[in-house]
Amino acid sequence: MRDTPRPEGTPGDIRPGPPQLRPGRALAHTTGASGSGSPHRSDSRPPQTPRGARPPDPDGRLGTTPPVPGRPTSLLLLLGLPALLFALITWQVVTDGPLVGLDETASRALVRPGPLSELLADLGNVQVAVPVLAVALAYVIWRHRRIGTDQWWLPGVSAALLMALVPVLVIPLKVLTDRPGTPAVPPATGYYPSGHTATAAIAYGAATLLLLPLLRSAGARRVLLVLCAGLNLGVGFGLTRRGYHWPLDVLASWCLGTILLTALWLFLSRSSRRTSAGTPSRRTGPS
Repeated sequence: MRDTPRPEGTPGDIRPGPPQLRPGRALAHTTGASGSGSPHRSDSRPPQTPRGARPPDPDGRLGTTPPVPGRPTSLLLLLGLPALLFALITWQVVTDGPLVGLDETASRALVRPGPLSELLADLGNVQVAVPVLAVALAYVIWRHRRIGTDQWWLPGVSAALLMALVPVLVIPLKVLTDRPGTPAVPPATGYYPSGHTATAAIAYGAATLLLLPLLRSAGARRVLLVLCAGLNLGVGFGLTRRGYHWPLDVLASWCLGTILLTALWLFLSRSSRRTSAGTPSRRTGPS
């Protein structure tokens, strides 16, 4: 048998470098195929390298995969800041610190008794605020039971227990601080923190938290939030304007109310997620 002669090369024909493309190679692997701009891929997918597909962080560093969850800033503001401010105010009231002197000066400038301030202060009475919360609780419980929500009773009972917790927290603080009232009220002690402000904050705030998920319109939700904020600001203004409380009494109760309402919101959100995740599917097999 006759061997086919092979072309003989010379040492000068051997050149270092990447192999040259031959006419028979697939065009999909040529530079610029499918608009990728990469000589090694036939599509526009990112390269399969450990860091190639990671988007950078806002500060320019590569992100982690998956993202590491962190505590939301809003939660820190709604719990940490009010708690810190409440502790600071209480410390100043107990030790008769510099904030107390500023508080008394501000009160003397604010106190101007009148019918409007009396009316606004009355919105923090138990006889006014608690019935408003009771009506909201009844409506929320009825709505949840009507649509067949699991644990339909939980939101209403939680808000009612939170309302009952207000005197449990406020009355011992009044006894411990033993702060006297303003010159506009009869001589007495136990004005810190403001019970009327705390009652209004929890009653109107809890009612708002329970009603918000039931409102489909964003405009209606905004109106409800503005109404809640307006009622609480009105109560605080009325109490200080009438001279029933020092401004720090009202501010401390707002801080306490913010902490309690945030705790209620977190509890209801977690319960809602747990209920949704634990609801079994009604389809047990192919139809």
